[in-house]
Amino acid sequence: MIIVPVKEGENIERALKKFKRKFEKTGIVKELRSRQAFQKPSVVNRKKMMKAIYVQQLRAVED
Repeated sequence: MIIVPVKEGENIERALKKFKRKFEKTGIVKELRSRQAFQKPSVVNRKKMMKAIYVQQLRAVED
């Protein structure tokens, strides 16, 4: 359960923004979307490899 401490007189929009930030950090939505459809382990590994290659190329261009 996510608890967001709200100070007295604090704006509700600010408290909602804090809640959304905490909720995003937990990764619940990301996990839920990944569980909606099964992916074979080989596909998951391929995607990880492609992402690693992409990030490596970005860092090479940056240097």
